[in-house]
Amino acid sequence: MSKTEAGATEPEFNDESEEPGVWRYARVERASVIVDAADYFALMQQAMLKARRRIMLVGWDFDTRIHLAVGRRWFSRILRRDCPRRLGSFLMWLARHRKGLEIRVLKWNYGVLKFALRGYMAVDILRMASHRAITFKFDTHHPVGCSHHQKIAVLDDKLAVCGGIDMTQDRWDTRDHIERDRRRRRPRGRRYGPWHDATMMFEGEAARVLGMYSRERWERAGGKDLHQVDIPDDSLWPDGLTAQFENVEIGIARTRAKYDGLPQVDEIERLLLDQIARAKRFIYSENQYFTSRKIAEAIARRLKEDDPPEIVMVQPITAEGWLEQQAMDYARAGLLHGLAEIDHRQRFKVYVPHTGETPIYVHAKLTIVDDRVLRIGSANFNNRSMGLDSECDVFIDCDRPGNGHACEGIGALRRSLLAEHCGLEEDEVARLLEAAGSMHRLIADHGQAEGRSLRPYDVPELSETEEKLADSTLLDPERPDDMFEPFAKGGLFRKGSLIGRAYRGAKRKVKR
Repeated sequence: MSKTEAGATEPEFNDESEEPGVWRYARVERASVIVDAADYFALMQQAMLKARRRIMLVGWDFDTRIHLAVGRRWFSRILRRDCPRRLGSFLMWLARHRKGLEIRVLKWNYGVLKFALRGYMAVDILRMASHRAITFKFDTHHPVGCSHHQKIAVLDDKLAVCGGIDMTQDRWDTRDHIERDRRRRRPRGRRYGPWHDATMMFEGEAARVLGMYSRERWERAGGKDLHQVDIPDDSLWPDGLTAQFENVEIGIARTRAKYDGLPQVDEIERLLLDQIARAKRFIYSENQYFTSRKIAEAIARRLKEDDPPEIVMVQPITAEGWLEQQAMDYARAGLLHGLAEIDHRQRFKVYVPHTGETPIYVHAKLTIVDDRVLRIGSANFNNRSMGLDSECDVFIDCDRPGNGHACEGIGALRRSLLAEHCGLEEDEVARLLEAAGSMHRLIADHGQAEGRSLRPYDVPELSETEEKLADSTLLDPERPDDMFEPFAKGGLFRKGSLIGRAYRGAKRKVKR
């Protein structure tokens, strides 16, 4: 048993899954999904101001040059006289003004390559090194070709965040997603496009569990052993954030590749496949990618049913970078052609959100099933997130004891997201959904406004070269052992698979 700061004992870290697809269950006093980084950055700064013992930030990327309260005049007035808004300056201000506060930042090692291109961030890291209270580390503890993709924050082991938002550049945006918002600027001034994202903040026992998980990763990355801090009685919940869920149990699921004596963990994949199989009425998802053969197969099995559930996917029109486009766009197109061949009831559609004529980049990783399951985290619907990269998702399942009252909040969140994407008022969506009888019909009838719209994704045909690249899974393998082996285990459209047969059937129709 390890000791807490107060001298009490805490449980030893247990790496084994509590049940298939779930690492741990733990209750929280309150929880809320925060949509888009404008709110998240400002609320996170409020919460960090309340922390007194430890701030633990674990992420795929951090950029100390970003501002946390861009364009929020009311929030800027509160903070102007007290603390900086720029992330690096703010963390150093906390180190000076919060006696006894530890700040630990753990960033995936790929950041070392970006580090040299970020100018003043190098100065920030050097300045942080002079503060005994701040430790900034790069994490290299993973197989070659894998990454640490989680986005976790834990404050005083009392309040935690898990989701899709990195505290870095190109993330800040409001739910309005104004087409040409001057506030969307990188630290050097260059503008970027509209960006949609989401994360979950919660306070209670689940935060302590994520704190234990983060400390374990910190130590495996070579960091000094950390104890559990003495958990404060006072709440760290940000002022003005309404709790969407109260007194609920949260589940935690992980992905991790086998490495250095640690076994493979595929809880996220197992849980997602189970939740797809359990869906009775609908699945609503927002995700950056869709290239996982196993997820596509699970959806295909549902679409073959006589009365399949309705499935709505909200995705970006294309991946963000050139390499990601080669890895993700072609594979997605192939899977979608195969699913269209199976979808005899027209229940499955992919949509791209737009503001005016500009596509909004979807970075969120959120899924809602039947308004009874809400999951959110860092995992994409690609092979990397199912078997290579370190990921962490959290979820609320209304079928768990004591969680029945959470369904209302889950349904309200889904309607709020549809309202955001379709340019509708939130109180309209419930009435329009009831009248339309389906999300697809609601989007077709009311989601094509000039200002904001959800537009069906136009699936491109693949050239022979693009098809071979997608089928090879070379850039998006299912396991680390397949990293440098094209067409591992038969490839994306492998013979005998449901999605492979459907894709080849779709190709034959095109050739006719």
